Amino acid sequence: MKKLLVFWLLFEAVAVALWLALGNPFYLFNFSYIGTCLTLGIWLYAKKKPYARRAVQFAVGLYMLVYLGVLSRENMQIEGFWYYLFLGVFEAATIHYAVAKIFGPLFFGRGWCGYACWTAMVLDLLPFKTPKSPRREKLGWLRYVVFALSLLFVAGLFLLHVPNMERIMFRSFLAGNALYYGAGIALAFAFSDNRAFCKYLCPVTVFLKPASYFSFLRVRVDPALCVSCGQCRRVCPMDVDMTDNARSRKNGTECILCMACTEACPKKALKL
Repeated sequence: MKKLLVFWLLFEAVAVALWLALGNPFYLFNFSYIGTCLTLGIWLYAKKKPYARRAVQFAVGLYMLVYLGVLSRENMQIEGFWYYLFLGVFEAATIHYAVAKIFGPLFFGRGWCGYACWTAMVLDLLPFKTPKSPRREKLGWLRYVVFALSLLFVAGLFLLHVPNMERIMFRSFLAGNALYYGAGIALAFAFSDNRAFCKYLCPVTVFLKPASYFSFLRVRVDPALCVSCGQCRRVCPMDVDMTDNARSRKNGTECILCMACTEACPKKALKL
């Protein structure tokens, strides 16, 4: 509970700091809303409320996708981050990425993927919650290709001085989401794994993985209670070895804090 309070206070600190620094009260609402939703979701799910995480996924995911993306016409995908970075402007997608995907994972790891990602929000509705086949480690390089292509796409717009870039960025947001959903659903059915897109194609993981290694919020095992039954490994959607407390544990930077392992553990040996 203390960790979650610190988690919430961290978001409130960011909300107030950005409000005062940029003079825009929107950031006070934005980060207070997201931080409160995420904190409540993790807490309620840890309390065995079965639909808590899914509710938070939709509360945050739809807010980001529909309100910020479609209605406010902000590209909140990785292309939007590159766009504002090249403009030299610290707002919208650059702030979002800095908090949620670059520096934030030092505290909450891949929690964004488990509770707020609007792509995973849809993919988690598919029928393959538990992977039906081993993780294909050799396909992980594909995420770096998508990452590079997103950078090259935006860099090309600037180098070629393409007009109406704001309109292009909004259209790329719509097209990019359609491609992500299509690829994610196709991969889920091809590999019988809802999270195949997250494991092999998602470019955002290139930002998330390094900081997640040092994450403060981590699921840990009590060796005195663990009986090595393997239940946690069988239900983990990201193939993380939760029986190992080392930061170097297998797929350790992939944990999305979904808490499925804590729910499945018959000895209650796992906790956040």
